[in-house]
Amino acid sequence: MRELVAKKYVNALMQSLREDELDAFASSLHQLSMAYGIAKFQTIIHSCEISASKKEELLLSMVSSPSPKLINLIKLLSANDRLAILPDIAQGLDYQLSIKKNSFEGSVVGMFELTQEQLNELETSFGKRFGATIHLASRKSDYPGIKIELEDLGIEVSFSVERLKSQLTEHILKAI
Repeated sequence: MRELVAKKYVNALMQSLREDELDAFASSLHQLSMAYGIAKFQTIIHSCEISASKKEELLLSMVSSPSPKLINLIKLLSANDRLAILPDIAQGLDYQLSIKKNSFEGSVVGMFELTQEQLNELETSFGKRFGATIHLASRKSDYPGIKIELEDLGIEVSFSVERLKSQLTEHILKAI
C-alpha cells in the first residue's frame, strides 16, 4: 500500500519538477531517507506526542538549502500523516530518474572482490546487452560463487560453486 501511495507522489514530482531540478531534489530526498535508518529518528517520526510542525522542522533542518517544492512536499506529507513514506518516494524518484537517463546501478556479490578492470568489463557487457549504461559496485560476502544484481532492471545472474559441483556430479552419475 505504501508503495502505491508513494508512486502517486513520485508521478506528481516527475511532472512538476523541471529537468534541472530533478537531480538536486532527488539528492535532497536521498539525504532525508538515510535518516529513516536510525531507530530514534523513526521513533520521532511515528510519535503522536510530537507535533507535525516539529517533525517538518526536523526534516527540513537536515537539508542544507531546501527548495520551495521540497518544503511543500514535506508539509503535504506531514498534513496527511505520511512522513513515513518519504524513503519510498526517494526510491521511486531514483528509479524514475534511472529510467529517464537510461542508467542503472547494480552490485556484484561474491567471496572475493573484483578489480576495477573486471567491473568495467562487466559493465560494458551488461550495458551492450540491455542497451543502457550500467554501473556496478563490488561487495564481498560469504556467497559461494558470484552474483550480479541489477535490481531496477529485475536482473539477477549467479554462478554458484555448489551448483556447479552438483551438476557435475549428476552428469558423471548419468554417464556411468
